[in-house]
Amino acid sequence: MRSRLAALLVCGLLPLVAAALDWESLVMPGPVISGHAEIEKDCRKCHVPFARDEQRGLCLDCHDKVAADIAGKQGFHWRSAPARNGECRNCHTDHEGRSADVVRLTPQTFDHALTDFPLESAHRNASCTDCHKPGNKHRDAPSSCIGCHADRDVHRKALGEDCSNCHNVVSWKEIKFDHARATDNRYPLTGAHDKVECGLCHAGQRYEDTPTTCVACHRIDDAHQGQRGTACENCHQTTAWKEQTFDHAKKTGFALTAGHAKLACQSCHSGNDFKKTAGKACVDCHRSDDTHLGRNGPECKTCHTTKAWKEQTFDHAQATKFPLAGAHAEASCVACHKGAAEKDKLETSCVSCHRGDDPHQEALGTGCGDCHGLKTWQSGLRFDHDLSSFPLAGLHATTSCESCHVDRKFRDTPSTCVDCHRPDDLHKGNLGDQCASCHTPNDWRIWTFNHDTQTDFRIDGAHADLRCLSCHVRPPGDGRSMARDCSSCHRSDDRHNGQFSADCGRCHNTRSFSGAIRRMP
Repeated sequence: MRSRLAALLVCGLLPLVAAALDWESLVMPGPVISGHAEIEKDCRKCHVPFARDEQRGLCLDCHDKVAADIAGKQGFHWRSAPARNGECRNCHTDHEGRSADVVRLTPQTFDHALTDFPLESAHRNASCTDCHKPGNKHRDAPSSCIGCHADRDVHRKALGEDCSNCHNVVSWKEIKFDHARATDNRYPLTGAHDKVECGLCHAGQRYEDTPTTCVACHRIDDAHQGQRGTACENCHQTTAWKEQTFDHAKKTGFALTAGHAKLACQSCHSGNDFKKTAGKACVDCHRSDDTHLGRNGPECKTCHTTKAWKEQTFDHAQATKFPLAGAHAEASCVACHKGAAEKDKLETSCVSCHRGDDPHQEALGTGCGDCHGLKTWQSGLRFDHDLSSFPLAGLHATTSCESCHVDRKFRDTPSTCVDCHRPDDLHKGNLGDQCASCHTPNDWRIWTFNHDTQTDFRIDGAHADLRCLSCHVRPPGDGRSMARDCSSCHRSDDRHNGQFSADCGRCHNTRSFSGAIRRMP
């Protein structure tokens, strides 16, 4: 009975329960995110029963900005292939609670190149929160320069909001503004102007009606103090204020070359008065530099150049028939030309200038060039002594001239050996004055006399060890010849007291005086 009542009660209450409860709520996997809470009870806002492929269309119906990006082929959902072609639920799952993160964006791995604003250069180092403020959607981040850099706009929007016209993403201070194009090529920035800060000309961020004349900025640099007018560009250029393009040769007939080209204008135009000049003649400016004191006339360019005052181009060989060679090339003009050069007709012989340097006192004539060179007076002597009556051989060739030519007159110099070597004669004159008979010029101690062939007295035995002075005790100059018999030298050694005659060789030989080698008959 109770079972039947329970069954009847359940059956009677089922329609009431079904009416009170939504069956879809019973199968919902969990609460949706807070953004979908207001449509949580209407599942058909996101789901089509038994047709999951149609769910993407329902998502885009609500998220119309994403749909517009895909339709306009822009934004992340177009640039990302999975987002463009896949189902929304593949990335954005719901029913995980009110606070669930269905975006699931990982800043560390997100590829910003898939957006309409790829990060380049300095933007790569920016943090996400610099552009994406907390609480705002990522798609709402500003994409214009002024959106982030308004506080750094020193122009205070005077140049508009498109900062990319001048600045780039590499560095805010690097500009690419085309000044020539922006001013219709009326004022291109060339030379030093290209490196000038904008504020130097556009003071107070004033860009309209900026003056373009040189004096507007360079009046204080005008050394002419306005005397040359305001058309500075006629002489100066933008590379550097001190570099000028004035064609001095064309405008004045006086070309500025070499050293003149480096001079300041005031060097010739004193007081910046360009209407008055010092003159075009060299002496007009260089009279104080004229070491000739006017003796050579006013035509300085005949010898000098504009490169350097001390460099001269006068061709002495062609103009005077006297080439300047050796030490002459380094001598100053006034060393020879004491008076006016055009009137000073100098002699060209050596002694005309070097008479005081002639140690021979002209004993050898005036042809100094026969022996001396032009490089130095005392070096490079080229006198060939072999052509004289006394050729230099042996040690004589290395002996200085003064060793024999004491008075430097060179003529009548004695030529015999004893004239120079008498103190060296160990024989004290006992062998005569023909030293060359025994000695050679290679060395005094080297002698070549052959007693066996040059005399009729052979040297052998004990005689070979004797010194010359052992026999030659008297000078040969008295006309007497030396005795050849034994007794003339060995009389004191004769034990026979001359009983067996003076011919000792009958019994004795030259090896030893003692002992007889023959017997008397």
